[in-house]
Amino acid sequence: MISRSLIKGRNATCKTQIIWSWIGAFAGIASVSFITGFLLKGTGLTLIIGSFGASAVLIYGAVDSPLAQPRNLIGGHILSAVVGVAAMQLFGGQMWIAAPAAVATAIALMQFTDTLHPPGGATALIAVIGGPQIHKLGYLYALFPVGTGALLMLLVALAVNRMAPGRVYPRPVCPAEEIT
Repeated sequence: MISRSLIKGRNATCKTQIIWSWIGAFAGIASVSFITGFLLKGTGLTLIIGSFGASAVLIYGAVDSPLAQPRNLIGGHILSAVVGVAAMQLFGGQMWIAAPAAVATAIALMQFTDTLHPPGGATALIAVIGGPQIHKLGYLYALFPVGTGALLMLLVALAVNRMAPGRVYPRPVCPAEEIT
């Protein structure tokens, strides 16, 4: 017999927080998808990349995580995008070396700059494996779709997480007792 705690987990998230996570993720991804589907229709441009799905998990579902904070979301994505483009250009499209160089370097630079955001690794990888449309963007990839899409998702996160009872997003930089 499978125990209830095994199915639900010991620290199961309360239903209210699950609903707010769902609302945030839906609204965040919908806003990026809406712009891509309607405002950019026919341009060949996209504002949505796969790594935004993982970012949604963090900024709407794990709002207390240091990895979900605005500095990490924006900085991690943009830095990783730049690194991914550089790796693609430096290694002349040799994916076997460009892909690991992009991801490993992005992780190291995010750690060095205190902007670690796990989806940034995917953002760097997408710069390498994304195909001709992404490669054609060059370093603009870091601004559009990456920076613009991440900023839009952040704006939704700020709004939704402030409406949700019991959530504080972004986390205060210093403990509450030190804030005056």
